[in-house]
Amino acid sequence: MAVKSVQPSIRETAFNCPHCGTLTTQYWSKLFSTRLKKEYPIPNFPDQEWLESIKNDREIKKPFKTDLLSLYENIHSGMVFLEEKPASEYPYLVYNLNLTECYNCQKFAVWVHDRLLFPPVKSGDQPNPDIPENILRDFEEARSILDLSPRGAVALLRLAIQKLCIHLGEKGEKINNDIASLVKKGLDEHIQQALDTVRVIGNNAVHPGQIDLKDDRETALVLFDLVNVVADEMISRKKKVDRMFNKLPKSARDAIAKRDKKLVKEESP
Repeated sequence: MAVKSVQPSIRETAFNCPHCGTLTTQYWSKLFSTRLKKEYPIPNFPDQEWLESIKNDREIKKPFKTDLLSLYENIHSGMVFLEEKPASEYPYLVYNLNLTECYNCQKFAVWVHDRLLFPPVKSGDQPNPDIPENILRDFEEARSILDLSPRGAVALLRLAIQKLCIHLGEKGEKINNDIASLVKKGLDEHIQQALDTVRVIGNNAVHPGQIDLKDDRETALVLFDLVNVVADEMISRKKKVDRMFNKLPKSARDAIAKRDKKLVKEESP
């Protein structure tokens, strides 16, 4: 049965969180405003000097110091968050600007009128959970720019494949050579075709040739799926088999290793 998915919308109180992806309740908040005073006419972002002064000030009691340092960390995370203040400080109600807070991850999203402004909307398949972190960043960045630049997303997916080849033990200098090396090692034909598809289309994104990717969102969507297919075959299935094999008694695993060693010796010239 397919998992239900609800796209973020100003007409919903539950949808897939744009931060964590969980389908759950989203709490809406309206915003109030007050104009900054002349003595502080611009937003205040405490810097590293301020942070050090707070850390070294022995007159500030620990609970309050902890709160100040937490505030600094929250501001510099770049994420939206709330701090409770007396309502009388904010005489203006802000229209067409709202927040949603996710029940699951407690992170905030920012809406302008009916558009989700932050975090950037991500399109394309969710990444395989076994994709290494350095490859995952490229995959997620590709998802975040897909609607703005399909060609840019494809180029990032090509980079993801290049890094995936390195993860699989190849040099990473030329994708074509890495794929050829994997084929020699017994790479399944369909996985080779998936790798080459991402490679060839990705090359056209970086060096335009016969394939015009300027507005080709559908091609980019296919490549997300292919990267996941490769990761599933080359990483996830191997991990699953390794987990099952390692559950065998040690005596059984030793016997298998002894058998294989004997077989290699017999086949040697």
